[in-house]
Amino acid sequence: MHAAAALRANAYTVILPAYQYDLDPILSNATPPPRTGVQLYDRSLTSRRYALVGLTFSSIIGCCCIATGTVILATHGVSGVIPLIRLNGAMQSSTLPVEILSLILNLLVTICTESIGFIHSISLRFALVSESRLHFNANLRLLTAARGWRNPNGVLFNSIMAVLLIISYTCSSLIAFHNSTPTSDDSEAASVAVAGFPILLLGVVLLLQAVIASSGLLAVKILTWSSSPFDLTAALVHHMQLTPVPFRCMLGVSECDRGPSKPSKSQPSAKVAHASIRKVAEFLLMLALAYLIWGGVVSFVLRGMYPNAQYQWTLFLNNNLGFHFLDYTTPDIQWWIGVILFLAVLQGPMTFGLHCAELVANVIQNESQWRCATGKKGLQTTTSPLKAPLASPLGLFLLIMKPALHWMFSLAFALHGSGVGGTLQNIGLNMNSIQIFNLSFALIIFSYLVYFSIMRRPRGPQPVTYGHLQTIANLVDEWSPVMWWGYKQDGPYCHAGRVILCS
Repeated sequence: MHAAAALRANAYTVILPAYQYDLDPILSNATPPPRTGVQLYDRSLTSRRYALVGLTFSSIIGCCCIATGTVILATHGVSGVIPLIRLNGAMQSSTLPVEILSLILNLLVTICTESIGFIHSISLRFALVSESRLHFNANLRLLTAARGWRNPNGVLFNSIMAVLLIISYTCSSLIAFHNSTPTSDDSEAASVAVAGFPILLLGVVLLLQAVIASSGLLAVKILTWSSSPFDLTAALVHHMQLTPVPFRCMLGVSECDRGPSKPSKSQPSAKVAHASIRKVAEFLLMLALAYLIWGGVVSFVLRGMYPNAQYQWTLFLNNNLGFHFLDYTTPDIQWWIGVILFLAVLQGPMTFGLHCAELVANVIQNESQWRCATGKKGLQTTTSPLKAPLASPLGLFLLIMKPALHWMFSLAFALHGSGVGGTLQNIGLNMNSIQIFNLSFALIIFSYLVYFSIMRRPRGPQPVTYGHLQTIANLVDEWSPVMWWGYKQDGPYCHAGRVILCS
């Protein structure tokens, strides 16, 4: 049998009260009408434990990088390296081990920055709640700031976090080198070596990010660690920081100028409902085209310099000729700083674009979770902290593409040079046109996947929310761990809202 609880909205005969915009600031001093089940929201202490483990892991990695870099600088100087993996056979003359180590480092940086970013986004969320400025569950954490220059989630520290994030990926591409060490039998032992200054700087920026994220936690009160928009909405309603608006049981997030209405066969796309999402997709497309043009310019220059050169299309580096610049016999501190700043300027837009793509993935995932309310299993308001990032195909693809794209950038702008006896010699940068085209094509594929996701219009009469908290509060009439959304009829009136199914 069915026991229906509805958002008592007369679809045709009611007189609407004064209209309240969904995007108005959240009223922290308002008293919500009596509602049942809101206190059942999940505080997600498991997510807190995972987040603190990730923060601790990132801090340990940062400390290990600092310790390693300090030892290398103390023993070999600024241009020093230490052997990490000895190479034998054909691997002695191959660049593949260095490229694999660079990929592993980019993956490690992604794990650390994502762990820190989760904590930073949680603290930002409730900093905005305290200012009655939180509208969506998903936000661009580096572009959305709380008030106050000294606030860990304010403009100043968000800008610092953005710079530190870019430098993290830049340094990870400058650590691994090929090294040759003379042996006692007048031969040379080849190995993959680690450069001291980049790994030291990587440790510093990871540790600084962890410190800023930790400071953000101490500055706000966390009501729930859950990434689910439904736990967050229930928490805000329960703590009287969000007030549901009546007579809006069939209105989605983008329908802010309508009263009770008939259901629609399809719903607005994410591009219509969330203005920032369209800008993200356009930025990614422009970035991909910019890299494609960059690859064409480099290819044109190389054809002019080496008209008889033959090029082979490959993912990894090979004997293809590249454009060499910033060559130096033995790198000093000025060379390192100059190269890191130069690459950060070029790599920064991609890092920024991938960060912005998180907004698209999170908004699409929030809507996918909401639309489960019309399925047989219903809407599970609480999600596993480990399954949540993997629930959306776009989110999973983004998680894979982040380290992959940064690694491909390191191949496009590869360092040439090697360590001899623990010291880097004849070092410089090498622009490789084939690898630049590879990076451009990967970005184009990713950009079109993002654009397709935001253009897709959900089917069915269920209104869209895209993680908009006020809309969720308007659409859900009663709260429980599992919810269904559907059609009810009480006498002459029809309603839409949450349905409790019980046998």
